[in-house]
Amino acid sequence: MGGADSLTETKAQQTSGVASPDNREGSALQALSAFLKDDMEACNREIVARMQSPVPLIPQLGAHLVAAGGKRLRPLLTLASARLCGYQPDAENQRHVGLAACVEFIHTATLLHDDVVDESNLRRGLASANAVFGNKASVLVGDFLFARSFQLMTADGSLKVMAILSSASATIAEGEVLQMATQNDLSTPIEKYLEVIHGKTAALFAAACRVGAVVAERPEHEEAALEAYGTNLGMAFQLVDDALDYAADQLVLGKTVGDDMREGKITLPVLAAYQAGDEAERAFWLRVIETGEQTEEDLPHALELIGRRGAIQTTLDRARIYADAAIDALSIFPESPIRQLMMDAASYTVSRAN
Repeated sequence: MGGADSLTETKAQQTSGVASPDNREGSALQALSAFLKDDMEACNREIVARMQSPVPLIPQLGAHLVAAGGKRLRPLLTLASARLCGYQPDAENQRHVGLAACVEFIHTATLLHDDVVDESNLRRGLASANAVFGNKASVLVGDFLFARSFQLMTADGSLKVMAILSSASATIAEGEVLQMATQNDLSTPIEKYLEVIHGKTAALFAAACRVGAVVAERPEHEEAALEAYGTNLGMAFQLVDDALDYAADQLVLGKTVGDDMREGKITLPVLAAYQAGDEAERAFWLRVIETGEQTEEDLPHALELIGRRGAIQTTLDRARIYADAAIDALSIFPESPIRQLMMDAASYTVSRAN
């Protein structure tokens, strides 16, 4: 990173009180993934196999996505939820693996499309697929992955599973369109912002968890509890991501710090700073967000204003409320190692920004 970027990131940490995450903070997710090691390896094999195609560009772009890594949090939640509910697979019955791969394909397809819409050049610290292969290829391969996800749903054979995951796919699209509609609009109510992040993020978390209970053939109240866990976890996760866009080290964030501001996205850190600001501060936000008139000096000033108004802490406090609700949702299940690991994952969601 260049000196200007380093100064910007240091300033963000000084003004927000939020330090960059490090590898130790990922221990909760690493522990959950290690506990489900065999399931995750089977899921990864399924993902790689289903990315194959006689059209060369598809596996090439797929290999780029796999190389970019990622926590595979959403499929991990499907596998964990199934195990929490006592699901016992055998050689002939690996429904949780197929559906975990399905969830990852839905997620990856939306990322491909989002990066095109947002004109993003980085994803998880590497060049985004659209930067390497172009927008057309990214959109079309995203479509391919959506199609693959529905093939996996069909192969599972459960209409209930298909209803849950197809509904989540529609909700994700609605969330992205709603985000586009609120872009550059500082009059957006916080409730509308929360509706956006529920659609674009929490809905798939919820579906990923609920199908785990479905494959285990658990009663409705357990499905609902896992759906609540996923919803609240997803809300917390996105709130923290939005905070990190103004407070994280670029290498950790995996995208350019300040992308949300440059794109005029309405997130809680900006709304909180704008609403608490004085006349001059509001005029600044109106210029950089609503009119899109930005200079190189604007991002450091934005970070200073966000720090001055405690907007990062406001965002993290709300994320903690959702994380606590996710933990509470699991209380109906008996104590077990997998339940504790899922609770720890909810706590980690917020702690990664401390």
